[in-house]
Amino acid sequence: MGEHIDRHRLTTNLRYRFDYITKCIDFTSDDINMLNILAPIIIPLLPSIVEKAYKKLYSYDITRNYFLSPHDGFEQFCPNKETGSTLISVQVNYRKDMLSVYLGRILTERDWNDTFLQYLSRVGEIHTTNGGVASINVDYLHINTLLSFLETNFIGIIWNTDKVDETKKLDALSAINKFFWIQNDFFTMHYGISVKEKNISSVPITSLSKCWFH
Repeated sequence: MGEHIDRHRLTTNLRYRFDYITKCIDFTSDDINMLNILAPIIIPLLPSIVEKAYKKLYSYDITRNYFLSPHDGFEQFCPNKETGSTLISVQVNYRKDMLSVYLGRILTERDWNDTFLQYLSRVGEIHTTNGGVASINVDYLHINTLLSFLETNFIGIIWNTDKVDETKKLDALSAINKFFWIQNDFFTMHYGISVKEKNISSVPITSLSKCWFH
């Protein structure tokens, strides 16, 4: 008989949810250690990765528009003609810094305790309508594509570096991949609530004869 998993606790207990996911995808302390090993390789390249990510975001009006309105904490900002700083430029620089800090913390965190899991959860929550006054309210589609873009850049760095033993590169790629799926789940955990509340799907209901789990 298989291990019992409490469906209710999966949606109400972050540690329980994380433990279930990590058991399913075999994310262990070895993966965390591998992320730590990658830190000195990837962190110096984060400014370049973040710039490329924002260049990508700015290449489409639908994602660029998220940076054109005042965000929480910037309502009283005054432009500075001498430095050329504008509300948009300051907000974007702040978001870039936060993305760099986030990625750096992922690579350097050694103890994935409840406080760290709450941090990963908050990263997901703040991008929805449920994040309080600091909510950014970004459609999940754009979050998903950004995570994919970041992971692809990480993969390229790992694949091309000579600072990771060839016999360990598969482990490094696996650790990065597992992390992004864990973070993606923490996003969908919060977006799932938003989608149910909005109920805006225009996709017609289709009767399927079976699904993957039956």
